[in-house]
Amino acid sequence: MKAAAGLLYDANYDAELIKERETCSELLYDYNMLRPSMEAEREKLLRRILGGAGKSVTILSPFRCDYGYNIFAGENFFMNAGGVILDGARVSFGDNVFIGPCCGFHTAGHPLDIAQRNAGLEYARPITVGDNVWIGAQVCVLPGVSIGSGSVIGAGSVVTRDIPENVVAAGNPCRVIRRIMAEDKDPE
Repeated sequence: MKAAAGLLYDANYDAELIKERETCSELLYDYNMLRPSMEAEREKLLRRILGGAGKSVTILSPFRCDYGYNIFAGENFFMNAGGVILDGARVSFGDNVFIGPCCGFHTAGHPLDIAQRNAGLEYARPITVGDNVWIGAQVCVLPGVSIGSGSVIGAGSVVTRDIPENVVAAGNPCRVIRRIMAEDKDPE
């Protein structure tokens, strides 16, 4: 697939991709309509949508994604309500990742060239989130970004470039504010 190779591909008019998105949309509709108390049904459907997931994975409704099969979540994953993952390329989350409400992970980008954009072409770049990452509310992660293990991304951030391990980062564009230190541990 061209998207997986990072090449321009036809996201708007390719019949196969349209069918795959429609299939995913149908599953998401069912998932988002299930009552929160229907935990077993929700988990079963979520595992049909995602490409892979650890034993403990929670995604609150509403949830949206393009294909689903490009999303991989590790152990103890939590995404709050309103999450959007545009998964034209792989989106990988490590273990113990916590995501606030209304966050978006967008692998899709569009060419600057008007003719290519109007022809429905786009590209996709993978997103990788390491272990033990906390992402605040309304964060937007753009194509090709990696967020290092142990980092915290402040609410409202737009993550346009890689974030190293064990830092607090925030802003638009998201920038490293400081390293996470031993002193940050709450006293017991």
